[in-house]
Amino acid sequence: PEAIALGEDTGKDPRLVGAAGALAAILFIALFRLRRLGPLDFWAWLALNVVLVTGLAFILDKDYARRLKEDLASGVLRKVALGIGSAAALYAIFAVGRLLALRLFPFAAAGIGNVYGLKTGVPLLRIVLLIVLIIGPGEELFWRGFFQERAGTTTSRGFGFALTLLLYTSVHLASGNIMLVLAAAVCGVCWCWLYMRFRS
Repeated sequence: PEAIALGEDTGKDPRLVGAAGALAAILFIALFRLRRLGPLDFWAWLALNVVLVTGLAFILDKDYARRLKEDLASGVLRKVALGIGSAAALYAIFAVGRLLALRLFPFAAAGIGNVYGLKTGVPLLRIVLLIVLIIGPGEELFWRGFFQERAGTTTSRGFGFALTLLLYTSVHLASGNIMLVLAAAVCGVCWCWLYMRFRS
């Protein structure tokens, strides 16, 4: 509280970083359990959660905007290429994983179907725009750029990686869908490692 009153960089306070992670967990667990909030469907509620936690990250971490600006000012083409390459690799991993899961696990088909069922009745263009403009960038800004960065700064990079991966994956448990949890774990390992390795 004193740090906030004095206008200090509260993003370095491990208690406030932990509180931001706890708030994100509460918001996303509620989303995965209920899937709807009044007039908000799953996608609108997800986008709202992302905006809230990302906004909180910038409020708590006074240095975040400067770090982000510096990140965007150097090696952009290389970073874009790395992003596209890692996305292609993840796509291949999931394509193979889907085939294996369908052969090995009797519950896999229903779990995968439930993931795709989230888009039922929602215009595809709206989902794509929300993912590309808000959900995708916002989740990276919060989970990796803020939470992993600050958790790693106050302890160690390895601990920041592990804690972010654990929290990011565990909120998906509220969905009750083991396939979604496994997908989150795989993505979390990839994205958390990329951030730890390239700090971007």
